[in-house]
Amino acid sequence: MGHSAMDAAFHELRPWNEGRLVGAKRALKQQQVWAIRFWLDQHRRLRDRALFDLAIDSKLRGCDVVKVRIGDLVSGGRVRDRAIIVQQKNKRPVQFELMDTARKTIRAWLERRGGTLNDFVFPSRNDYMAHMSTRQYARLVREWVIGIGLPPQDYGTHSLRRTKASIIYKATGNLRAVQILLGHAKIDRAETQS
Repeated sequence: MGHSAMDAAFHELRPWNEGRLVGAKRALKQQQVWAIRFWLDQHRRLRDRALFDLAIDSKLRGCDVVKVRIGDLVSGGRVRDRAIIVQQKNKRPVQFELMDTARKTIRAWLERRGGTLNDFVFPSRNDYMAHMSTRQYARLVREWVIGIGLPPQDYGTHSLRRTKASIIYKATGNLRAVQILLGHAKIDRAETQS
């Protein structure tokens, strides 16, 4: 059912994406990754640094990053070298390696945070038993990007997922490796990510 040209509300309707950039967000470059790490360290944002490092190394979607539990990353009192998370979108497990930098910041954050193996690594501000919202995660990413002088409309939570895959693809040209890293079933999805 359409609108009448005489309907006043018709003239006020605007497309939701009018004036906005839509489409894939850019991946961060290696230099930008280090700039964000430096900015977070300079501002003493340990939780955010641990969140950033986990997001980069895990290559998980934002909805999965915020739902990681302490027990997913810690075993025997130490942060694991590798972890496996079941993705929310496709219910498939994905394994990722945590680099030394990420393990150190996650360990420092968990020592400050405390908690049990069943607790979320990044709890909600409002309910300590719940996980950080994806909305809050997106706000933090926006803040980090602005903090190093990048245009926030070009980057988002998915930029962090794409970053390591993009760096690996540029270094190796191996699209199959990117597909495996991101957990894509079809290689054409991996092409758009890298």
